Amino acid sequence: MLGQATISATPGEAWRTRDIVVTAVIGVVFGVVFWAWNSLYAGLGFLTPPLSDVVYGMWLVPAILAPLVIRKPGAALFAEMAAAGVSALLGSQWGPDTLLSGFVQGAAAELVFAFVVYRRWSLPILAVAAVASAAAAWAHDWVIYYADASIELQVIRLAVMAASAIVFAAFGSLALERSLERAGVLQGFGRGPARTGGLAG
Repeated sequence: MLGQATISATPGEAWRTRDIVVTAVIGVVFGVVFWAWNSLYAGLGFLTPPLSDVVYGMWLVPAILAPLVIRKPGAALFAEMAAAGVSALLGSQWGPDTLLSGFVQGAAAELVFAFVVYRRWSLPILAVAAVASAAAAWAHDWVIYYADASIELQVIRLAVMAASAIVFAAFGSLALERSLERAGVLQGFGRGPARTGGLAG
C-alpha cells in the first residue's frame, strides 16, 4: 500500500560496489526515459506553460528513487546527474544545460534527505524532497528560460511543477521501490524490519 511509511536506520554511509552499480543503473535507465520524455514534452509545444509542466515530475524521479533504494548520502545527486548526462549524450534539446538542471534538482532533494539524516522514508518526506527538487528546477528555469514571464505565471508554474513532482517522483518512486522489493531485487540493501502503517515519517 502506497500510504505506508518506510522507517529504517541508515545502513551505514559507506558506499558499496552494489550501491554504486544500482545507482548508476537507475541513472542510466532514467536517462533513456528522459530522452523519450523530452520528445513527449516537445510534442506538447502547442501547450503553453503552465499546462506543459504537468509532465515535469518525471525528470525528478531519479532524485527520489535512488536515495529511497540506496539510502546513502549522495544518491539523489549521483542518480540525477547520471540521468542528465545520459539524456544530454542522447541529444537533449537543452544541451549542456541539462547537466546544470540535473545538478540543482538532485542537490535540492539531497538537502531534504540530509535534514532527516537519511533515516526517514515516508511518503511525506518523499513528497517534500520531490517538491524541493521541483522548486530548484523552477528557479533554474525562471532564470534561464522564463526571465521575462510574469510573476503570476511563475507562481502557477511552481504549483503545477510541485503537483507533478508529488505524483511522478514521490508516488511513482515509492511504487517502483515497493515493486522492486516485492520482486526481491532489494535484498541486501539494509531494509530493516520495518514498515509501519499510516503516513507518519
